[in-house]
Amino acid sequence: MKSVYDVMQLLKRFGIYVYTKDRLADLELMKEEIKELYQMQMIEAKDFQIAILLLRQEQNKYKKS
Repeated sequence: MKSVYDVMQLLKRFGIYVYTKDRLADLELMKEEIKELYQMQMIEAKDFQIAILLLRQEQNKYKKS
């Protein structure tokens, strides 16, 4: 995974689509979904860590703007 798009594709594999027209809300919802998938042991720790990192970086970009 290298981008938020890749995180979205990971969620899509599980039938999870996130789009609310609010980018920050989308990123927060994606973080929550990733956490749930990890807690249910449906994704590996490495994928969880990378996804959360990418989402946090993207949130920081939008908060600074």
